[in-house]
Amino acid sequence: MTAKPPSSSWIRSPLRSLRQRMQRGSTLNDGPAQQLRLWFQHKAHEQGYTLSHSQQQVIGFMAGQVEQLPRGQARSLYLYGGVGRGKSWLLEGFFRAITLEQKRRLHFHDFFARLHDGMFRHRHADNALACTLDELLEDCKVLCFDEFHVHDIGDAMLITQLFKALFERRILLLVTSNYPPEGLLPNPLYHQRFEPVIRLIKQHMHVVEVGGEDYRGLPGSGSHQRFTQGCYLWPGNAEQRAALDLPSAQPTALAVGKRDVQAWLVDGERVAFDFAALCEQPTAVIDYLQLAQRFEHWVIDGLPNLADCSIAAQQRFINLIDVLYDQDKYLVLIGEQPLDAALQGTANDLARTRSRLGQLQQKTEQ
Repeated sequence: MTAKPPSSSWIRSPLRSLRQRMQRGSTLNDGPAQQLRLWFQHKAHEQGYTLSHSQQQVIGFMAGQVEQLPRGQARSLYLYGGVGRGKSWLLEGFFRAITLEQKRRLHFHDFFARLHDGMFRHRHADNALACTLDELLEDCKVLCFDEFHVHDIGDAMLITQLFKALFERRILLLVTSNYPPEGLLPNPLYHQRFEPVIRLIKQHMHVVEVGGEDYRGLPGSGSHQRFTQGCYLWPGNAEQRAALDLPSAQPTALAVGKRDVQAWLVDGERVAFDFAALCEQPTAVIDYLQLAQRFEHWVIDGLPNLADCSIAAQQRFINLIDVLYDQDKYLVLIGEQPLDAALQGTANDLARTRSRLGQLQQKTEQ
């Protein structure tokens, strides 16, 4: 009689091929930690990845925390490193592998936009933050934040309150960032005021750098994502545009929150904007999130040389691409020059944007 792998209330049952491997090479003593390791091994093999040493270290730490989850003694984790090192993949894998229902996985942009909105709505309460977190998190025990960064001192002050509240609630927090804790809010005018958060992170979280190669540069990486099936089109001549099979331009004002955003085409689940309408106007992350809920196929036209744009416009573009990438939308981006030349701005997080847009198929005139 073939022994079956143990069931667990904390770890998702692996796929059939993994289950067969466990039956051949595992024992009934395998707990959720070993199942988590096998889950990652299977997913890496399935996607053609070789786990780096630092990724294996992270997986080992995650496995240890899975054992502590039922006891409420798990330690939070802060992952940082260069773009394309698999930080989001590790976070997403952990989130999918555990079957604990009281969990949330959010892009930090998304969560922070909702936090601001809730704080405003509960502004007359004795503790607006507590009311908002009760509303957003309910009985959450595991909270995963992807792409955590801080560049604004106003946000930094709220983040200080947020992290204190999360740790007081004994929520297991998993965070990915391109920056080590000391690199958050690098502006020397404000950095010292953010140091209390840095101390909180180091006190309550295990900080690990994720190294290794840039997985986004590997053949076939991202083939399972719709975003990477999109394209960058330049110089955007009439023949290239005709090949997109877009209807004639029909300028439309889209109501987003309390403002209108000008689109030059709305066609079912397709929408097209000029770069200037989305990034040269005072739009915000919450606007992009709301639009992403309504449209699956995006066209962004008129990408300029970002070096010629204000830092505010560059940051809006970074935020927009973050949202479209995280929400896995199909994107056609149109510019007048090669992508590398267009993305030569100076905003802090452009490296992440270059990495993500670099996965698009690049098409130029023949």
